[in-house]
Amino acid sequence: MHFLLTVLGTHGDVLPFLALGQCLTQRGHAVTLHAPEPFRHFAQRAGLGFDAICSQEEYDRALTAADLWHPRRGIAPLFEMAVALADRTARWIAARTADTPCVVVTSPNALGARLAQDKQGVPVITVHVTPYLIESRSAAPWLPGVPVQALLPSRLRHWLGRGADRILIDPAALPRLNALRADADLPPVGRLRFWWNSPLRLILMFPAWYVPPQLDWPKQTVQVGFPIADQLGDAGDLAPELRAFLEAGSPPLVFTYGSGMRRSARFFAVAVEICRRMGRRGVLLAREEGQVTAPLPPDMIHLRYAPLSLLLPRSAALIHHGGIGTVAQAMAAGVAQMVVPIAFNHFDDGRRLARLKLGVMLRRRAFTPGRAQREIERMLTSRAMSGARAAARARMAVDRGTEAACDEIERIARTV
Repeated sequence: MHFLLTVLGTHGDVLPFLALGQCLTQRGHAVTLHAPEPFRHFAQRAGLGFDAICSQEEYDRALTAADLWHPRRGIAPLFEMAVALADRTARWIAARTADTPCVVVTSPNALGARLAQDKQGVPVITVHVTPYLIESRSAAPWLPGVPVQALLPSRLRHWLGRGADRILIDPAALPRLNALRADADLPPVGRLRFWWNSPLRLILMFPAWYVPPQLDWPKQTVQVGFPIADQLGDAGDLAPELRAFLEAGSPPLVFTYGSGMRRSARFFAVAVEICRRMGRRGVLLAREEGQVTAPLPPDMIHLRYAPLSLLLPRSAALIHHGGIGTVAQAMAAGVAQMVVPIAFNHFDDGRRLARLKLGVMLRRRAFTPGRAQREIERMLTSRAMSGARAAARARMAVDRGTEAACDEIERIARTV
């Protein structure tokens, strides 16, 4: 079987699909990844075919959009790009499936896959790697940029989410998407977040102990575990200078603000001061130039990337943006984590961690050296939090999210 994997996003979005592709390849299938150009060499290293969904220039332009990382306004540029690439993706799928039967595995924002499914009848499986995108009246996700949510019942948060769809998401996406559908003699989409889930199969890549299943989830839903895919990124091993740093002293605090964030200088400046106040060593992971001010103190080190599955077991705590892949890596390592959310799913995952006593969430305005120091010290000394992290680590040790997802993908492929 030939599987077409199409995904739009940054490392946290693409690496899980690389893991799925590598697993399917190892099972004897042909796999082609359709993702942004910067991930070409990752796909080739994993043994996958690759076609670019967008160029390096388009990818960089999207990540530097003025409002992208705003808790509320960031939704518009995200979905404007998704719709702009939908027709390109649909045409790519049409060309790939013209002579060869294929099954498409897609992220929800690679909208061209669903367009191809409606237009050509191509079998499509939607994969969600974050619970933020799954609606439920009884367990509504935590919304970015909305204050006092702790006082709101789930149904009211759900109602606010539906309002955000009407005001922010659908106006940014539906006019152009429905124009494409009209050209294909397809009826218009009324609500994007309902339509983007394939009616064939919806795979949720987060376990039931982290997100309990809900009765009002789509009927075609299958829930598996987290994908652990960080070693498919820029480096599969610790850099020699990082390995030497770790061996030279006590476990450090690790700071990262995600692969796509280009405006994190304040976050890393606060990180340096936190380490100074606490007398802790620090590892700063920042991909883009200019985010970390040099020179650093001798007990701190800056790298563009490091595989967290190898770094975190040797670390004291992780302070990060709240990306779901980063959350999962910290739970697998059993390490304390603080989420300083930016936008999108970050607030939801930060809240889930706090509820499970696996970490704390500190909003960006509250992320000051003094406040962060107190919260980190509380995480490191709390017996309840230590026990919760140990339990999560044990669960993660037996998790086989990628393999379980591929089992389901293969099962569906045999029926179409």
